[in-house]
Amino acid sequence: MFTTPDETSTSPVFDEKHIEHSSFNLHSRMHANNPVVSSAEFVLEQTNIVKINADGVKKATQYILQKVASESYTPRTWRTHPLHICPPEPYDPDDVLTGACLNWIFLISSLNFSFWSEKEGQPDRYGVEWRTSWGSETMTIHTGYWSLVAALNRALEEGIPIIDPRFYSSQTLCPDSLIAHVFRAAPQSTETMPLFNERLAIMREVGAILCNDDFGGSYLGFLEAFQRRHENQGTALDLVQFVTDSFPSFRDERMFNGRRVHFWKRPQILVAETWAAFYPENPYTPHPIFPGLSGAQISALTMFADYRVPQILHHLRILAYPPSLEHKLRTGTYLEAGSREEMSLRAASIVAVERVRSEMISCGSDWDASCVLIDFYLWDLAKKVQMGEERAEGIETDEVLPAHRTRSIWY
Repeated sequence: MFTTPDETSTSPVFDEKHIEHSSFNLHSRMHANNPVVSSAEFVLEQTNIVKINADGVKKATQYILQKVASESYTPRTWRTHPLHICPPEPYDPDDVLTGACLNWIFLISSLNFSFWSEKEGQPDRYGVEWRTSWGSETMTIHTGYWSLVAALNRALEEGIPIIDPRFYSSQTLCPDSLIAHVFRAAPQSTETMPLFNERLAIMREVGAILCNDDFGGSYLGFLEAFQRRHENQGTALDLVQFVTDSFPSFRDERMFNGRRVHFWKRPQILVAETWAAFYPENPYTPHPIFPGLSGAQISALTMFADYRVPQILHHLRILAYPPSLEHKLRTGTYLEAGSREEMSLRAASIVAVERVRSEMISCGSDWDASCVLIDFYLWDLAKKVQMGEERAEGIETDEVLPAHRTRSIWY
């Protein structure tokens, strides 16, 4: 059915009290610069908890550059992940597979948050049983983020059109019980999917918005409306803004010390995944989603502030934690969303990756460094280190501390 990798809810259960809806002007609100960067710098300074190790930045930058060179890590690497649905080439908006890939990316990014388990490392943690890759006969248990991907892929294979906004926005066509079936756990799991009710509410919300007259019931229609608004000159950051303007559950923002700060993890990763999935084989070919004269300008996006990348940044000695925070991480102490320590971790990660990118540029690297690609690489590395599949060799590291525990729809 799919190209395999290359070789309506009226009472959402999430808290929106800190969002000022009146501040969103859909026609004129533009950012010349990404507000996530200035927000992170402000929060990092104001919290003064997590520190960035300048020497660690320099050493880790050289390590990352060596790794991405040896692994030929490019935007096209996205297409090699075994669970990804890859779009047909060349780009054809009328091909049903193009629309399916886009709807798949959109729903995954809508639900891409809070996969950590109370039973981390134990066989009965939440997981989803499905194939090791599209077309494989071998089954495995997927955990973490990949449990979401595997659950949607399994549903599609079972003939459930779970990625169609017209389907999952409708409680008649797609009742809650069916969504629960889609995300059913593997037989040995004693946990259910974290924040299931929040995910359910978000599916209803975003599906209903995509089904309005402007967007025509698909993420492709949303992208076409975006480029019409920007006369086909819209960039990646413009699209991030359009996403946050359009979908309340993507507005990863809050007031902090008298200032509105933006983290925008899921809006940015949605745009980055869209960019990478459709990145042309010839990099000099215009990007089909961002065909304007300026292209995507993907370097305007930051890393995606979550709980996994800070873990690898600390392991690589880019981030330094005070003993009090280390103790909380070791003991699994819950960090409230919006707490000073949680905000500091997210902000420091954003600023740190910006500094890694700056170091790459200043040392004359010919790798097309963007915080998006750096994040993609670091996240993949973090998962490999976590699973024992890879070690960071040739560089001094700190022990891998547990990821911070925060339950949130934002990441």
